[in-house]
Amino acid sequence: MSQTERFDAVVIGAGIVGATTAYALSKAGLKVLVIDRGSLASGTTSAGEGNILVSDKEPGPELDLALRSRDGWFELAEEIGDSFELEAKGGIVVARSEVGVSGLRELTKRQRSAGVDSQDISAGDLRKLEPNLSHSITEGAFYPQDAQCQPMLATAQILKHVTDNGGRFLPGVTVTSIKSSAGKVTGVETTSGFISSPIVINAAGTWAGEIADRANSYLPIAPRRGFILVTVPAPKLIFHKVYDAEYVANVASGAADLQSSAVVEGTQSGTILIGASRERVGFKEGIEYPILRQLARQAIELFPILSEVQLLRAYRGFRPYAPDHLPVIGEDAQIKGLWHNAGHEGAGIGLAPASAQLIAESVTGQRTFMDPTPFSPARFSKGAVA
Repeated sequence: MSQTERFDAVVIGAGIVGATTAYALSKAGLKVLVIDRGSLASGTTSAGEGNILVSDKEPGPELDLALRSRDGWFELAEEIGDSFELEAKGGIVVARSEVGVSGLRELTKRQRSAGVDSQDISAGDLRKLEPNLSHSITEGAFYPQDAQCQPMLATAQILKHVTDNGGRFLPGVTVTSIKSSAGKVTGVETTSGFISSPIVINAAGTWAGEIADRANSYLPIAPRRGFILVTVPAPKLIFHKVYDAEYVANVASGAADLQSSAVVEGTQSGTILIGASRERVGFKEGIEYPILRQLARQAIELFPILSEVQLLRAYRGFRPYAPDHLPVIGEDAQIKGLWHNAGHEGAGIGLAPASAQLIAESVTGQRTFMDPTPFSPARFSKGAVA
């Protein structure tokens, strides 16, 4: 890196949020540098299922962001070429109690009023969509807009497009501090030296709070751990993303203790992904076998045929959790030129294109496609408790 080289914007984090942010800024004409202390997609993105969902969101700003982002994914595939397994597979939410069915029907009604294609379905339609679903399940909802991609492939393809068009990517480089003068960003100090830039975007995911600290700012982003099971490649058994209605409640919960609900989906490679667990235990590593067994039991309750499918592996990741369950997208409240794009929890892949669009439009002074105020970093005062 030349000591005299300057960039219009530095993006910290080479996950899917950082990659799409760099892409949007590059499209807007900025010379962009992406920095990551690891390698490409080495953080939360590598532990993602690739979900692009509208089904799991209540009407409000996050759903508005998700609807725009869902379209943004398919626009992105047209612009750079789809080599990342993007598929409009659709999602099915099932309910197994009177209370669950009533709650799901009320949710789909509200979602339809907000622009979501949510279709109430019963036993016959469930069997047509998912022939291997347990016959004990007779009520659900179908969401044709739900989609999926392979997040690591997507990140690689997007960043390649950025670097092919004049951007730079520095893996294995740590940002040690964000420099500012008179309340304005001047650049970043790294393990490879100082890099000058008037714009810095914090897209460090679960570690976004640490990056904010290095700018003498504050973000209450905390890790929320989750496990995923992966089967061996199997014949086509699961045709959509299928999950229990409890999953929506678990996503919205602020509880720190373990929560899990059945989430099952196939991939283009033939493997089947099984989740999902959530718990706030810091960056605790290792494999928790009781949690894995619980996930397997819940999946078999939805699809009994899975009892005959062998597991290949399990992995865990840390979702970037914000206390109010909304992502943090916007300029820092104290430091001009420091922007944050983080805190998406488990929805970072799905929300990435629209979040990047909001950042790029705001940075370049364009009219934003939606009001970004609900996502503003200013909603967190310094010293607040996550």
